[in-house]
Amino acid sequence: MIMNHFLWLLSLVFPHLSSPVILLERSDGNLFHLNHLMKGDKLVLHRSKRDWMWRQFFLSEEYMGSNYQYVGKLRSDKDRGDGTARYILSGEGAGTVFRIDEKSGDLHATQRLDREEKASYTLQAQAFNKITGLPLEPATEFIVKIHDINDNEPKFTKAVYTASVPEMSDVGTFVIEVNATDADDATYGNSAKLVYSILQGQPYFSVEPETGIVRIALSNMDREVRNEYQVVIQAKDMAGQMGGLSGTTMVNVTLTDVNDSPPRFAYSSYHLSTYESAEIGSSVGRIKANDGDEGENAEMKYRIVDGDGKEYIDIITDEITQEGVIVVKKKLDYESKRVYTVKVEVTNTHQDPNFAVLGPFLDTAIVKVTAKDVDEPPVFSRPQFVFEVNEDTPKGIAIGTITAWDPDATHYPIKYAIDEHTDPERLYHIDPKNGSITIIKSLDREVSKWHNISVLASEMNNPHQRSRVPVLIKVLDVNDNAPEFAMIYETFVCENVRAGQHIQTISAIDTDDPLVGHKFVFSLSSMNPNFTVFDNEDNTARILTRRSGFNRREMSVYYLPVVISDSDYPIQSSTSTLTIRVCSCDATGNMRSCSVEALLLSAGLSTGALVAILLCILILLMIVVLFSALRKQRRKEPLIFSKEDVRDNVVSYNDEGGGEEDTQAFDIGTLRHPEVIESNKLRRDIIPEILFPYHRPSPMKECADVRDFIISRLQENDTDPSAPPYDSLATYAYEGNGSIAESLSSLESSVTEGDHEYDYLSNWGPQFKKLAEMYIGKDTGVAN
Repeated sequence: MIMNHFLWLLSLVFPHLSSPVILLERSDGNLFHLNHLMKGDKLVLHRSKRDWMWRQFFLSEEYMGSNYQYVGKLRSDKDRGDGTARYILSGEGAGTVFRIDEKSGDLHATQRLDREEKASYTLQAQAFNKITGLPLEPATEFIVKIHDINDNEPKFTKAVYTASVPEMSDVGTFVIEVNATDADDATYGNSAKLVYSILQGQPYFSVEPETGIVRIALSNMDREVRNEYQVVIQAKDMAGQMGGLSGTTMVNVTLTDVNDSPPRFAYSSYHLSTYESAEIGSSVGRIKANDGDEGENAEMKYRIVDGDGKEYIDIITDEITQEGVIVVKKKLDYESKRVYTVKVEVTNTHQDPNFAVLGPFLDTAIVKVTAKDVDEPPVFSRPQFVFEVNEDTPKGIAIGTITAWDPDATHYPIKYAIDEHTDPERLYHIDPKNGSITIIKSLDREVSKWHNISVLASEMNNPHQRSRVPVLIKVLDVNDNAPEFAMIYETFVCENVRAGQHIQTISAIDTDDPLVGHKFVFSLSSMNPNFTVFDNEDNTARILTRRSGFNRREMSVYYLPVVISDSDYPIQSSTSTLTIRVCSCDATGNMRSCSVEALLLSAGLSTGALVAILLCILILLMIVVLFSALRKQRRKEPLIFSKEDVRDNVVSYNDEGGGEEDTQAFDIGTLRHPEVIESNKLRRDIIPEILFPYHRPSPMKECADVRDFIISRLQENDTDPSAPPYDSLATYAYEGNGSIAESLSSLESSVTEGDHEYDYLSNWGPQFKKLAEMYIGKDTGVAN
């Protein structure tokens, strides 16, 4: 039978395998796997395919031996043991981490392995024939798993944790949860099973061993006593047993504030002082209560609850410094009260009802404020004085008295005066000693109904201590003004008007102000045949015509005096004249034509307006004339613009002589005798400004001719240093010799006219015909 041919039964049991592998080898080399599969009482054998003798190996990590660590033996069922089989290894770590003996198939690990770095290696093994080089079997894959040992300590996710919890929390209150991890295999043994414990922080805190949750372990933990704690938590593997590895972390726990501390004053009473002149609202001092809480739990509010000085002293809360600021509520007076006492209460603004049992959350203290004396100015009996006076009150009458006193204990006498800036017209006078005000000028309510003056009061011994008070003086009305027309009326009446026709409505005004109002009465001063006045009894009146048939050619203007009276006492009346012009109108009463002045007035232009228009026109004309004169003056140019102007200048003398009888304007003897020229006469062709000393011309000999005189003068001017630095042209009226008419001058003529003959004028030609007729006719008449 086939069972007789079994050579041996080999059972290989590997202590690191989960189940043994039983191999059966037959004499012909076929291998069978013997599986524990039973059918009844018979053992069933299955024939296996030719395969390797292994599938999986286990290897311990962190091997400490000096030799290579043996992993296992590889053997193919084609290996007949004759040394012709050669084993080749490939895959992860082949040749570096793992090494195989080519002949025997023994597998070794050459390095120290760490499961936490790599938990398994996948390799391929194949057997070759050394002689042929052909593979004996296809490559087969197998796995080498690294067996875990407890070589890693637990590590927390954070080196330091930070947590906060309210103070005064109950026992068991959650604080924080810490977490640690272990790199060892959690599926094998207890290498990665952690247990938490507390090493530092007891008895205040505790930690749950399995979860790592930190909780409060002590009640009534007060932040004001201690606000920070450091807790050390340990995590240990191997379920906390001896020999397990451990790691630690630090937890910084901060107690947050709750309002569990009421405010408290450091002292039961406080003493402050200030001058009695301190302004209302000014600070006297500060007090502060202590509160161990912080933030909004330490916010406080101060108030005054009692005391004889609560009307004068107040307290406000400084929200930044949480101090109570004592301020002046009402003016202090050293002379009437020197010490002001108040009771101050302080409370928390944010109170927690959970801690009400720790209260009350308020405190009180006494604050005493001492007023210090200062030299104060005089004080008036009233903040302002109001007096009334009739406008017809005579001068020198007193209208009221101002009173003031020195509030200091010295009680110095007071001196009164009126501020001159408030009474520029000097209407009033005040007695410097008793303060009585009198009138020194007449008053007129129609000019000013109220007078607002200021009275100054100063100490006699210290004039710098001075106060002022407003004094209002109301001027009461007296009926001293007569009513008058409310406006200037421009009234006209048509030529074709009928009798009794209304032509104008008039009204009146009165600058007086009676208590019962105005009541005016209108009437005529005398009977008027042309017009009449009808009083409407409402402070107006109508002007009516008494006849018809007005003619502007006969009378163009009528003047109607109207008497206006008031009803006050004493009665005042005045007469106002109404000007009525006669104009031409159409059948409906519309004005068609009138005098020039009436037409203008009907267009709405009064006499005053016309005068104003004429004045404006006159002013405009004056401005135009002035502007023209200024422009003409600007157009005049100076004779010499500058010293650099070297252009030729022609000086023209347009002086016309007075004729033959004018012997002073021109004297031919002057030309012939130059030595008689006045030495102080300046040249007329230069600017009259003496830049050089006057050069007196040298005397000349008597010239036979004017030409010689001019030549000599030209030479003189060329050598004269005071002559202008430009050429000038001087023209002399020298006729010269050879004139047919000879000299026309009458200087050498005889005294009488009878010596002259004028017949030769008729020979001079038509140009002198008129002259010949005049003189020849004259001589003929004389002869006759």
